[in-house]
Amino acid sequence: MPMGKNIVIGVTGGIAVYKALDLISKFKKEDFEVNVIMTKAACEFVNPITFQSISQNLVAVEMFEEPVSYEIRHISLAKKADLFIVVPATANFIGKLANGIADDLLTTTIMATRAKVVIAPAMNTNMYTNPIVQENIEKLKALGYMFVAPEEGRLACGDVGIGKLASIDTIFQYALSSMCDKKDLCGKKVLVTAGPTIASIDPVRYITNRSSGKMGYAIAKEARDRGAKVTLISGPTSLEDPFDIEVVHIKTNDEMLKAILDIYDKMDIVIKAAAVADFRIKEYNTQKIKKSKEPVSLDFVLDTDILKLLGEKKGKQILIGFAAESENLLQNAKIKLKSKNLDYIVANNITFSDSGFDSEDNKVTIIDKDEVITKLDKMSKKDVSEKLFDIIATRL
Repeated sequence: MPMGKNIVIGVTGGIAVYKALDLISKFKKEDFEVNVIMTKAACEFVNPITFQSISQNLVAVEMFEEPVSYEIRHISLAKKADLFIVVPATANFIGKLANGIADDLLTTTIMATRAKVVIAPAMNTNMYTNPIVQENIEKLKALGYMFVAPEEGRLACGDVGIGKLASIDTIFQYALSSMCDKKDLCGKKVLVTAGPTIASIDPVRYITNRSSGKMGYAIAKEARDRGAKVTLISGPTSLEDPFDIEVVHIKTNDEMLKAILDIYDKMDIVIKAAAVADFRIKEYNTQKIKKSKEPVSLDFVLDTDILKLLGEKKGKQILIGFAAESENLLQNAKIKLKSKNLDYIVANNITFSDSGFDSEDNKVTIIDKDEVITKLDKMSKKDVSEKLFDIIATRL
């Protein structure tokens, strides 16, 4: 996405000012160009030099400061922005913007930009819930400004309630989502499964697999960014719930199957990226198996084949499965594609050490039901998700 994309970040005078540095760092790591505008109040909390060091650009503060080049500062930044983010946004800033007051460089630049504007408020609970502030927020929303709502928690002033700046990761993901140019999934309902499932052995132990859920979560985010209404059914992972996605947390195969069947008929696209447990213990031990010197033998039986069941029930849905293989990749993937009645299968070789399980990258081959093969080089799981939906979009 970066490819010359420019982010302008406005920073206003709240205690959460320092958190904006982490947001800038995230954008820089993704090769975005970042410019920063600070209000005078924001400079009282963090020195502009700090923002200059992280953004690798001069920080703009004064309307009438001596220019480093011949340009009208607020106009040049307004035109430069592909996206404008204000973080943190104070009640004072929101009030001025909602009422058309442009009395400093930040408000003047926002008035002059045609870029999308994302606002992340942070303030005391009583200030945020004040009817005047809420009215100003609703007014700005009606005008097309986008808001990342604050969270509840303990605030810097000691109060507990809503007003805490949304997590930087949420703001970052929201920003990336708003910049997505492809909206070919608008009006579509997409179901994605992710992560592992577990099969209990006794009250203490269980078997599972190495799935981190990263691939499924990346697919769910890409579908959301392209305009779909997304439901993510996830096994146990360490990943945060993505914003604006309905997340259903499950543990076992049976729980995943029930969650899927509750909504399966309403879905347009179903992507089974979860690594469900293929086996379960034949007889669950209600008491903990005690350690002894004698060998312990466990009998396994096949667990529910969820994907096969979905293939048998498939109607209008586009159904996509995954094949994690250690040998005969294409042959095994094609067999699974046909036997499970899939429209597409995404196959990856799990023996690669630099992609796949728990990695940020993947190297996959996508095969459709007519056995048209698309081989992808190693790339981020986000990019794999984009390529997958590009292919699916040809069917829509």
